Amino acid sequence: MCGIFGMFDLQPGDDVPALRRQALECSRRQRHRGPDWSGVFADAAAILVHERLAIVDPGSGAQPLRSRDGHLVLAVNGEIYNHRELRQACGYDFTTGSDCEVINALYAGGDPDFVKRLNGIFAFALWDAAARRYLIARDPIGVCPLYWGHDTQGRLCVASEMKALVGVCADVGEFPPGQVYDSARGGLRCYYRKPWRGYAATQGRVTPPGALRQAFERAVHRQLMADVPYGVLLSGGLDSSLVAACAARFARERVEDDDASEAWWPRLHSFAIGLDGSPDLAAAKVAADALGTVHHGFTYTLEEGLDALPDVIRHVESYDVTTVRASTPMYLLARRIKAMGVKMVLSGEGSDELFGGYLYFHKAPSAEAFHAETVRKLDALHSYDCLRANKSMAAWGIEARVPFLDLEFIDVAMGMDASCKMAGPGRIEKAVLREAFQGTLPREILWRQKEQFSDGVGYGWIDGLKAYAEHAVSGREFAAAASRYPLNTPATKEAYWYRRLFEGFYPGDACAATVPGGKSIACSSSVALDWDPAFAHLADPSGRAVRGVHAQALA
Repeated sequence: MCGIFGMFDLQPGDDVPALRRQALECSRRQRHRGPDWSGVFADAAAILVHERLAIVDPGSGAQPLRSRDGHLVLAVNGEIYNHRELRQACGYDFTTGSDCEVINALYAGGDPDFVKRLNGIFAFALWDAAARRYLIARDPIGVCPLYWGHDTQGRLCVASEMKALVGVCADVGEFPPGQVYDSARGGLRCYYRKPWRGYAATQGRVTPPGALRQAFERAVHRQLMADVPYGVLLSGGLDSSLVAACAARFARERVEDDDASEAWWPRLHSFAIGLDGSPDLAAAKVAADALGTVHHGFTYTLEEGLDALPDVIRHVESYDVTTVRASTPMYLLARRIKAMGVKMVLSGEGSDELFGGYLYFHKAPSAEAFHAETVRKLDALHSYDCLRANKSMAAWGIEARVPFLDLEFIDVAMGMDASCKMAGPGRIEKAVLREAFQGTLPREILWRQKEQFSDGVGYGWIDGLKAYAEHAVSGREFAAAASRYPLNTPATKEAYWYRRLFEGFYPGDACAATVPGGKSIACSSSVALDWDPAFAHLADPSGRAVRGVHAQALA
């Protein structure tokens, strides 16, 4: 993952050298995202800064990317997986081998809806110096983070992380996924709207297991695009194990074919983390042994997790309880991966949203309600799992890619009737996905029940956080929570503790408002409270708390 910072709407008389220095200083706060190189562009109307993590074309792909005539300037955080196909259709004079340069080419081609042609994860700012026009856009799911706001002089600023705007923009907010801002038109415009959002468009549609499997394999293959060492995150759960199985297969095929045209590293390395004795570490070892990956299972202690937690909140820019719990071990794992020289990892985020994998989906009253909830979960991913995976890894200069959220695969997975996905008595969650990959994984992995990541790393992790919060937050403090935090008032001492740490880094209601609030079961899922009244009595958003569904449910 890279980092971008942009400042637009400079006016005559503005001190451009001073603003350039300010922009560079703001961008420095997010340099962990791109430690390989920094690039700056500045003219009388716009400034762009890019912090580069070199994954594709590390030799010539430095940004901001300029067109041959110098009129177009582009800063991108992300990857465009279909850039080769798009390049072939463009009559553009490319200056680099960067996958991102195709954005300049498509813009130059004059198609006002070119962004919808991109299959990738991205957030970008494009400056057309000749037309004095700029575009800002974010990928449809929001895998790549993006924030924006205005400084005291009304200049528009945009950045990959909120920390780059704090103290500069009082109105800092999240740039919405799937939208474009065009200064020539004004206002946001949604470019991503799919028929499958409505249940009626999917009713009666069945995707054969073979077609589902092939679609996912193609998604993994696309996202192996890299010119640097990469690996896979392997928790031993279904989703990460399927990603690892596909990646391992393609790595083996490259060795057998002796195909040196792609830098897909022959020995696939896999990574897992947990407390000593965690369910994930044990399951990950089983999956890795079966797949033949070079596996690295790391342990951390409760104390190490507690020590890292303030840095975690500063990096992930959230105080959401489930997000903080899950981000901490992922942040610690990223540091280990960085030390091994790996710069990109594939991860399993998105599967639970596409296939209704969270345990509360067992309670869905109908296929239509099930489908509507998967759509809602996809819309919320940018605030939860995508935010966690992206920022936890980017904290140490590692890019996290998410094949389940490949745009072509999403169309396949969301295009089927939700009745095919539904769980219930005698049918485990995500059965349709498990059935599609029969024979690729050991049975105990392929049919392993869903674990929230913060549970899978060790049930003692959550219990330890709660116990620590009891001492870190006094009863008097907690009693005054509503007056101190009227917006998204913390409901537990653990939530109060996270909120207090967050406020130290990101003061003000504008920053606080970037984090969703409200009651939640199993990660951002207030709908679960409507599906089963029993959820209202659960005091914890953890997946293991779903009684009658999870084998390790709390008593």
